[in-house]
Amino acid sequence: MKKSSTSFPFVPDWAQDAVWYQIFPERFRNGCPRSNPKLGDFTSHPVPGWKIMPWGSDWYAQQPWEKKRGDFFGSVYLRRYGGDLVGVLQKLDYLQELGVTAIYLNPVFHAPSLHKYDGSSFHHVDPSFGPDREGDLKLLAEARETEDPATWVWTAADKLLLTLIKDVHRRGMRIILDGVFNHTGRDFFAFKDMLENGRRSRYSKWYKLKHWNADGTFEYEGWFGHAALPELARTENDLYAPVRKYIFDITRRWMDPDGDGDPSDGIDGWRLDVAFCVPHGFWKKWRKHVKRINSEAYLTAEIVTLAQDYLKGDEFDAVMNYMWLFPTVSFFSNAKKAMSAMAFRKALDMVRKAYPPEVSYVQQNLFDSHDVGRVLSVLNNPELLPIENFEQYFHLSRVKHGGKFRTTKPTPAAVRALRQAVMFQMTYPGAPMIYYGTEVGMWGANDPCDRQAMLWDDVRYAPETHTPAGKTRARSRAPDKALFRFYQNAIAMRQSHEVLRRGDIVWRRHADARVLMYDRSWKGVTVRVVLNAGDRAVVAPMPFAGVDLWSGQTVARGEVKVPARGWVVVRKG
Repeated sequence: MKKSSTSFPFVPDWAQDAVWYQIFPERFRNGCPRSNPKLGDFTSHPVPGWKIMPWGSDWYAQQPWEKKRGDFFGSVYLRRYGGDLVGVLQKLDYLQELGVTAIYLNPVFHAPSLHKYDGSSFHHVDPSFGPDREGDLKLLAEARETEDPATWVWTAADKLLLTLIKDVHRRGMRIILDGVFNHTGRDFFAFKDMLENGRRSRYSKWYKLKHWNADGTFEYEGWFGHAALPELARTENDLYAPVRKYIFDITRRWMDPDGDGDPSDGIDGWRLDVAFCVPHGFWKKWRKHVKRINSEAYLTAEIVTLAQDYLKGDEFDAVMNYMWLFPTVSFFSNAKKAMSAMAFRKALDMVRKAYPPEVSYVQQNLFDSHDVGRVLSVLNNPELLPIENFEQYFHLSRVKHGGKFRTTKPTPAAVRALRQAVMFQMTYPGAPMIYYGTEVGMWGANDPCDRQAMLWDDVRYAPETHTPAGKTRARSRAPDKALFRFYQNAIAMRQSHEVLRRGDIVWRRHADARVLMYDRSWKGVTVRVVLNAGDRAVVAPMPFAGVDLWSGQTVARGEVKVPARGWVVVRKG
């Protein structure tokens, strides 16, 4: 894969050097307990005894109020831990210490759910994410807003997001928000107006309606049949014009908050939820709108298959790179049928060749997210690997409907496999992305169990004594400081050597099917990477003398010994 020494034509230059960190706000850090959500924020049904969850509580152990509702899954979606943007702001030092340069926030806009993909509006941050929930709710109740930006106010939570953006930028970091433009929640202002006013509503054409009933009610399309997520109206190749205008307006609000034409006080881009559900025509128009506001904005999409139709330079810059994840976890796992190096290379080549060269350097290469099981738990279930596609990956790590997935603390073997996979992540083309807590050893099954409360040094955590099936042997829970230091060092190695971020890649063959070997080259600098995913030491050819960037040891020309589950990253000269 070749590329020139100049910037690529359509991807932001800074994105090639990014190390991403994904934050699920409700579970990251409770920085302002007085703004904790109340039960009425998300349900009108009584839940006797409901309380904010203790941050350090055992995940599968139920609180007294939960036991009244049956099993774990009968109450888990009513849990709130109080994570907020105040907590994110407080932990920027932590992220900077880790080496993170770019933050992706799951939805922060006003919504009843814990995940916020069911927006009540896109022009306000959820009041419980800010410093003054009560004041914000009162202000919004009195504001009499419409879809017209001239009627919009700035809440304390909105202003806190701007403060967060400013502090992120002060540190030389970037930040993007999650845009959910395919659907809303039923509490969205336009949908609520339709429920109240029927055909008379000014928003009567904002949603995908099946038909109007004689009594003025209506039937509508929900995303993948989910009635809680009504889909926005569209034409064959665009969103309905007033809907499009509203989205364009909120885009400008968060990208250039003061409207002065200088985007430095705004976000640096967007992650687009279920982008494959929205017409191409909308994305093409929206990209132009975004780039007019900030030509260096970064646009990444949730597309879990090959996305060549979306990555031609006129829609998105990148995707969350699940097509990289599947073969990578399959190769570095301890599975008896683990993928061979040859098959691994072919899978990665197929993905890179599907896109323009510049795309590969800004793809978000991830191991886990809010939509799949935690990578340490996946690696702790090697008998379920290898993985070929998102649907398989999604379902193998679920425990909600039973299954064989182990949810207990991962073994040292799983941690070793993760470390080697991270070393590959940091030396391969693309922008590494870390899901909050993976760097300190968090584990868990798929939704909802991949959204547990973050592990912090200043919180005492109850031992893990329960599984979905009942009680288990007690296992301690605390941040894995050694893994954190490993991540720090791996990120620092990548950030200290431009060749690992921008260099070409050329595969080199090794006789052992469990050895991956490749060269990265950039501006006269060459680095050879050898990763031995096998259980015995191997010898690999080394065509030049140099220094192992990981260990700091001098390596002679000829051959180099690579231990079982080990690696070398040798820079020539």
